[in-house]
Amino acid sequence: MRLMNYKKSIGIISLLASALLLGGCDMALMNPKGTIGAEQKTLILTAIGLMLIVVIPVIIMAIVFALRYRETRKATYRPDWAHSNKIELVVWTVPIIIILILGTITWKTTHELDPYKPLVSDQEPVTIQVISMDWKWLFIYPDQGIATVNEIAFPVGVPVNFKITSDSVMNSFFIPQLGGQIYAMAGMQTKLHLIAEEPGVYKGISASYSGHGFSDMKFTATATPTREAFDEWVAKVKASPDTLTTTEAFDALAKPSVNNPVVYFSAVKPNLYVETINKFGHSGHGAGKTHEGESHSMMNMSADEHGSHMPAAHAGNEG
Repeated sequence: MRLMNYKKSIGIISLLASALLLGGCDMALMNPKGTIGAEQKTLILTAIGLMLIVVIPVIIMAIVFALRYRETRKATYRPDWAHSNKIELVVWTVPIIIILILGTITWKTTHELDPYKPLVSDQEPVTIQVISMDWKWLFIYPDQGIATVNEIAFPVGVPVNFKITSDSVMNSFFIPQLGGQIYAMAGMQTKLHLIAEEPGVYKGISASYSGHGFSDMKFTATATPTREAFDEWVAKVKASPDTLTTTEAFDALAKPSVNNPVVYFSAVKPNLYVETINKFGHSGHGAGKTHEGESHSMMNMSADEHGSHMPAAHAGNEG
């Protein structure tokens, strides 16, 4: 009896401790501040709700069966029972229906929430080129001619077109409250389209292990309340004495480092983002490819409006 009471006490204490620890967690995914994030939250909750249709009855039946068919209960003994059409109908029909519903929702939302799909808006989008480094994020604003380390800003309600690559190992770019993550890979470009519906400062992280410094590979994403406030931020960056206009400066920045402070560059070398992709264009399976699988040689097309060489499939479909 004492042993049972001891185990019960340990279980209650463990449950309370877990609840206390989880209470301090920031459930960013469940507190979205962007259109994509809100739709993803709805999808997550819908999927969980459908799966609970199976999980909850199973848990209830496990408890009921344990009580009803325990050895000490004087219940009817039916050793010859073997089949029930009603039970078979339930255990097969319900899961099949749930799978069909989940499959339909998944197929539909996979296309609706495609990270490569530009967001429909009457606002002119902000383009940000993202380069993953060891262990920091470099952000280039090709329209504004500036660059930053571990900090970005954009107006609220304005689509942000992220073009993402890596100067090192594969990584994952993620702003939990605004939308899903997408991988950053050397020698190729991936894309992500997000929009913030509320002004504020949001946390950005590396969501993929990339070495001992990845856990500190964080950045801030500020959604300014107005376009004018964004322009003021751009002016602040342009007032910085630091520049990123030479290959030597980029190579110095790319050296592995941890807990990097925010850095502003008032000028950036033209085509730096594309040069970063091109330098990994060695021969081999998957080398120098974009998300759609174009060959690396297709990078050498005519410059886009900012003077950057872009993959063929993206050059005419920039969001």
